[in-house]
Amino acid sequence: MRKIKFAEGEFYHIYNRGVDKRTVFLDQNDYERFLSSLLLSNSKKHFNIEKRNRKTKSFDFQSLVERGDPVVAIGAYCLMPNHFHLLVKEITPGGISVFMQKLQTGYTGFFNKKNQRTGALFEGTFKAEHVDTDMYLKYLYTYIHLNPIGIIDKGWKQKKIEDKDKAKKFLEGYTFSSFFDYQEKERVEKLILSKEDFPEYFKNSAEFNLMIKEWINFSGEILG
Repeated sequence: MRKIKFAEGEFYHIYNRGVDKRTVFLDQNDYERFLSSLLLSNSKKHFNIEKRNRKTKSFDFQSLVERGDPVVAIGAYCLMPNHFHLLVKEITPGGISVFMQKLQTGYTGFFNKKNQRTGALFEGTFKAEHVDTDMYLKYLYTYIHLNPIGIIDKGWKQKKIEDKDKAKKFLEGYTFSSFFDYQEKERVEKLILSKEDFPEYFKNSAEFNLMIKEWINFSGEILG
């Protein structure tokens, strides 16, 4: 049983990983499918994403109006090869549970059919932490967006990042997180986020970049 209860207006760090730490995103197609789900699963309506994609022959990020009202607000996200992180705010009663059930069930069905497998893909019930302080909430923007550094530097959380320029450059090229959106780069995936539902910690990309730079410089001391 989950130890915390979700409540409207509260913020949460949601995350989960593949069962037995297995890779859950095998290629570009898998990442795009999950990103599409972050948008289309965030609704009280039911969408058959596979049917929709067969018609358009691409993942659909343009259904924001058709999707209907969202059930959660998403402030940040990051997809890693074997896990994902989300920063969300519950905006309707039971919204997080509805959203996550649709998100994980839908992607598991897609992944299993594609790879001719059966059974659970993710490690049980998704994990959730209540973000109950302003300091913790702002910290999560850093933690979530810095996660991809682990792909090129597995010990980054326990030690100083030696090649800071390489780390920053890698983040700037990693398209499977909301890092690009806080760089104020134009792309359709920006529809996933609801920045207006979160505190305005960064008035522009320069302020966001300064925060990222500061945490990269002190990663081993602070994030370890």
